[in-house]
Amino acid sequence: MKISTILDHIDNGHMALPEFQRGYVWNRDQVRGLFDSLYRRHPVGGLLVWVTSSQTASHRGDGPLSSGVVKLLLDGQQRITTLYGVVRGTPPRFFDGNPRTFTDLRFHLETETFAFYQPIKMSDDPLWIDVTELMKRGSQGMAAYINEFQKSPQLSAMTGLYVTRLSQLLGINDIDLHIEEVTGQDKSLDVVVDIFNRVNSGGTKLSKGDLALARICADWPEARDTMKDRLNTWKQAGFEFDLDWLLRSVNTVTTGEAKFLFLHDLSAAEIQNGLERACKQIDRCLNMISGRLGLDHDRVLFSRFAVPVMVHYLDQRDGFLTDLERDKLLFWFLQTGMWGRFSGSTESHLDQDIEVLSGKTGGLDPLLEQLRLWHGGLRVEAGHFTGWSLSARFYPVLYWLTRTGAAQDWGSGLPLRSGLLGRMSRLEVHHIFPKAQLYKAGHKKPNVNALGNYCFQTKETNLHISDRLPEDYFPEIEERHPGALASQWIPTDPELWKIGNYLEFLERRKQLLAEEANKQLANLLHGNTAWLEGSVLIPEEPAPTILGFITDKEEEAELEAVNNWMQERGLPPGIISFEYSDPETGQQKAIFDLAWPTGIQEELSEPVALAINEPPEILRIGSQAGIRCFTSSQDFKQYVLKEILAEAEA
Repeated sequence: MKISTILDHIDNGHMALPEFQRGYVWNRDQVRGLFDSLYRRHPVGGLLVWVTSSQTASHRGDGPLSSGVVKLLLDGQQRITTLYGVVRGTPPRFFDGNPRTFTDLRFHLETETFAFYQPIKMSDDPLWIDVTELMKRGSQGMAAYINEFQKSPQLSAMTGLYVTRLSQLLGINDIDLHIEEVTGQDKSLDVVVDIFNRVNSGGTKLSKGDLALARICADWPEARDTMKDRLNTWKQAGFEFDLDWLLRSVNTVTTGEAKFLFLHDLSAAEIQNGLERACKQIDRCLNMISGRLGLDHDRVLFSRFAVPVMVHYLDQRDGFLTDLERDKLLFWFLQTGMWGRFSGSTESHLDQDIEVLSGKTGGLDPLLEQLRLWHGGLRVEAGHFTGWSLSARFYPVLYWLTRTGAAQDWGSGLPLRSGLLGRMSRLEVHHIFPKAQLYKAGHKKPNVNALGNYCFQTKETNLHISDRLPEDYFPEIEERHPGALASQWIPTDPELWKIGNYLEFLERRKQLLAEEANKQLANLLHGNTAWLEGSVLIPEEPAPTILGFITDKEEEAELEAVNNWMQERGLPPGIISFEYSDPETGQQKAIFDLAWPTGIQEELSEPVALAINEPPEILRIGSQAGIRCFTSSQDFKQYVLKEILAEAEA
């Protein structure tokens, strides 16, 4: 089918984009490359379309479909959107992206190259042709250019050659693209999405949540935007979630199940009701977790997939819990985070936990018993604080202890309790023993960045302490604020404050942290310590190897600087320490330093991530997941400027 005919089909509603397709993600290099290939008559690949009834077709955009059948683009969206945008001079009705990506494309008649408009370079050179203007005006536009060339003594002699090249450029409209069709009554949405994922194996595959949302949008077109508005509300409060996560909670309150397939048969009214109920209980969950545990932002919400279970329980109880029930639920939440309950088979564990809560003999006690049997014990031991880096699972535990215990700032002596200091941005991770001194003493990175060497201080205090050794500044703190060191679980033996005894310091502090954790857990159980007794057994499933960590506060500061840079340009910040899990199994695979899992322009641009000082394996995982990884902040910024903001080339 000729390109011009395909574009006409889009105009009259015979061809459209299915609802489950993601938005436009091409960059200007790809736009140039497509037109260069078409101009030179190189093959650019065919199209794959799903031929289905227009009455039941769920499509993107608000344009009407033609009666009868419609062809929904499964493969070729980026190429056809680019062609439409350049040839028509405006995006198609289903467009969802940055139109500047294909605006102002130029072609040079002498060099036969494509480039985007640059005033200094092109304004005084008549051989730079506006591709869109030529395409829109057709033969009349070509005649106008010829007339201008003939008026110029320098160009008139080359008019014949330029006419040939203009004709070749204009002839792109007449190029035939092969179209394969997926037809038949057996081609259900599930089958078509599977075909789509196979064809687009090199790109971002559709998740089970994408499929569920596509079905929902067929009956409730505003569903996606409504849910994104809800997500944005939590984002403003410091909690970053995605559509899949929200759908999990909608699913648990409407169906009592974790698997998305149970959403497929619900009506639009049932989904809307479920969304309202889920959002109401999510707000309650976040208020409980933030207010009672002090976990008041996304970086320390280490068991986000426990929330759909909590939402289900709260919905069943209409949100009314006794103090003991509330605290037992929070105890369970902390335990799932500490032991990685949902870092493996997410759906399976969600179903198990919801079933225990919903059964005739179900409730919080059976839920805790199931967790105890799964993990083998719920008591925290000193060895659990052996982890290192800001991405370690017990990093949020340290933050929780700081926010809910008696921890004091070493500069002011004021408590660091939740609500007194606001968001995490006002607290900084402090290396008790300075890194430079530890490296100089021969310690390796895992020991330098051990959790036992972390505490939280205000920015002012952190700057004041600088890189001094504990044996130097600890006595000053104790003199000014007696008990402030002990409030942050610092061993009181001055011999352990010496750098030569650093490893002994770590061991003693881990013991103190474990004691405090068990004390706080017992408080949540209102003194019933039975759940904290017993030895730790071997878990049913071995802990998966998780790649990727933020290793120190300098790296964290670099990532925060990138986020600030993004916000200065009106773009959303990324998720720091983004945990990537296999979409099929739910198994946690890697932690990316900074990520935009649904794209910087959500669902419109490709997923991207920063992976600084990480092994090649994490880059491979990112590539397989369809996440474009950058290993330096500078390379990432260049990508944003060039491909997202589509700034003019120098």
